[in-house]
Amino acid sequence: MALKQPDIGGIRRAYRLGELSESEVDPDAIAQFRTWFAEALEKDVMEPNAMTLATSSTAGRPSARIVLLKDLDDSGFGFFTNYESQKGAELNTNPVAALLFFWPELQRQVRVVGTVVRMPAAQSDAYFNSRPTGSRLGAIASPQSQRIADRTELDARLAELEQRYADGADIPRPAHWGGYRLQPDTIEFWQGRDNRLHDRLVYFREGAGWKLVRLAP
Repeated sequence: MALKQPDIGGIRRAYRLGELSESEVDPDAIAQFRTWFAEALEKDVMEPNAMTLATSSTAGRPSARIVLLKDLDDSGFGFFTNYESQKGAELNTNPVAALLFFWPELQRQVRVVGTVVRMPAAQSDAYFNSRPTGSRLGAIASPQSQRIADRTELDARLAELEQRYADGADIPRPAHWGGYRLQPDTIEFWQGRDNRLHDRLVYFREGAGWKLVRLAP
């Protein structure tokens, strides 16, 4: 029996958990993000550090995927990946990207746009060495974004590495893997409101500080 097709256009949810006003936010955009991130942790949001990373080719063809925020400081948002992956190749030729955090449990989004730079090798080394053994071996085994024959090929690569490092020897960070930092020039905080009249407060980089404006939803 054929499944009944859902009424996609009729899916709706009211947003009434909060509001966002200029008088309540921090004048510093990164500080405001830290506040919201802490609240996402407190509310036990699933994968609060999951973020959509959008990059594009020099021809303007966009691509997006979920990555994990793994470092945050006053200069921006850090994540780690394979430099030879699709996103790595695109960032190498067009080092401008966007991030999107979506926390449905809080009915909130944060949008970030800025320039991306590679982290220093020492910082990439430190994070790589902090990862579980399986994650470190997986980073070496996977030729990310490249075509492979089948899953067996990937499993065989991992098995060979597990045997090679079975004696507990140090696992060196591969040269093709490391960190990036997105240095934001725009950060938007979005709070869902009733009747789709959401609150949108946007920080624009202005000199050493930030300028705050409200956008219509």
